[in-house]
Amino acid sequence: MKNNETVKQFNEFKWIDLLNPDKKQLNEISLSSNIEVHFIKDILKYDHLPKIEKVNDYTFVIMRAYSADENKNVTTIGELSNKIAFLYNDTELLTVHHVDFSFLHSKKIQVQDSESLVLEFIMQMLTTYETPVQIQSDNMDKIEYKMFLKGGNSVSVESLYFHKSKARISKKVLILTQNVLNQFSVKKENKSKLQDIKDTVLQLILMYDEILEDANSLFNTYLALKAQKTNDVMKLLTVFSAFFLPLTFIAGVYGMNFYNMPELRWNYGYFLIIGIMSVIVIIVYFWFKRKKII
Repeated sequence: MKNNETVKQFNEFKWIDLLNPDKKQLNEISLSSNIEVHFIKDILKYDHLPKIEKVNDYTFVIMRAYSADENKNVTTIGELSNKIAFLYNDTELLTVHHVDFSFLHSKKIQVQDSESLVLEFIMQMLTTYETPVQIQSDNMDKIEYKMFLKGGNSVSVESLYFHKSKARISKKVLILTQNVLNQFSVKKENKSKLQDIKDTVLQLILMYDEILEDANSLFNTYLALKAQKTNDVMKLLTVFSAFFLPLTFIAGVYGMNFYNMPELRWNYGYFLIIGIMSVIVIIVYFWFKRKKII
């Protein structure tokens, strides 16, 4: 037995656990246990999606557990999760994985058959999504608080995108997991456990669906706030232009310095022009107030 291989004998079956095996090691087990070669190819594929397949007396299942660091930005299924491949019948269970999951070493496991152990591990894999989905939900609440109560200036659209990406990928994996579970055919004594697993998957899907809706809503709100700020700037510039355009026109006319401009030689010409400018400013101001522009 190799260092990456663990063998445990139960009353009714034997469990072989392989951590990050190479192709040669898998082929040796394949020959000794008469396992289909294409199962080996699926096991070695790092980012394989959840699936179930039955050949002869073996049931082959691939499931994915959440394994990403919450502080890390991920955009692919392989970065977000890691898989465990299950190959079992009534007398033998083979589990193969690239990451060492702590629940595989639990001493509290007490099962009567290989199918029960597979269902137990699948439930433990689903629990790996519970903490991340809660963290993402809390993050959505924080972003929403910043967006609506703090003006949205400190909100990072990049952070919002990666939260949305995590939720989208997690939901996709869970929907595929749900489809696999719907194809499970278990013994009568394991039907209750299978139903609990299905209920857990459904609950997680609904939670991630809510996060996706919140992320889309916040993203649209963010864009709307940015557009509103741009409109406010344009509105301010328009108001200033409306005030200063006629004043600039008058100043431009009397700044041309033509010789035959009688107003330039009036004793009170300067005060008259200033008065006209003041009247224009007042008229523009009250017009904007009447139109509720300012």
